[in-house]
Amino acid sequence: MILSIDTCLAASSVAILDGDIVRAARSEPMTRGHQERIAVLAREVAAEAGVKFADLTRIAVTVGPGSFTGLRVGLSFAKGLATALSIPCVGINTLEALAASVEATGLVAGVLDAKMGQVYLQVFDGGKPLMDPDALEVEVAAARLAELYSGGPATLVGSGAPLIADAVPRATVLTPAYADPVAVARQAAAKPAPSQSPRPLYLRAPYAVAPAA
Repeated sequence: MILSIDTCLAASSVAILDGDIVRAARSEPMTRGHQERIAVLAREVAAEAGVKFADLTRIAVTVGPGSFTGLRVGLSFAKGLATALSIPCVGINTLEALAASVEATGLVAGVLDAKMGQVYLQVFDGGKPLMDPDALEVEVAAARLAELYSGGPATLVGSGAPLIADAVPRATVLTPAYADPVAVARQAAAKPAPSQSPRPLYLRAPYAVAPAA
């Protein structure tokens, strides 16, 4: 019984997966306010599913890239809940979650607009990663995608997909604002229990830095 949590992008999302059965799932679009909403949303979804937190056997949570504030909110809540329940907490990177959120064959790339002329990119084929998640200049990301593409169907998923779509002209381009929480849960179900708690995936430093002393 897996509870998934995602606050990395433009929504607070929760799902409960019981084996192959989706007990309940909900995504509430928002760019702010994740901290006030995620715990309440988790309780509401659990109630809808007829599940108590004590019934859970694993927590899944997205760890970034994404909003620095958002990902910390979801990760803190997930780790705290997992600790209280003495169950594993599995981290799923947001690019992996986006790629898993669509039904597609062949090459699938999770692509987020990282602003400042960059994208966050990870490319998969048959669900297997062809590269580690990375923050790249748009032109470099397009070249990397073209290098990894060997023909056949291709799907680009995420806010940054249009920025590098010219690298694979026949690719399907999808721009969901957030990942499917059910996909997050399924990705976590397929992974072994981690030996340590997940940590944030920061692919670059935050915009704001503390002033020099």
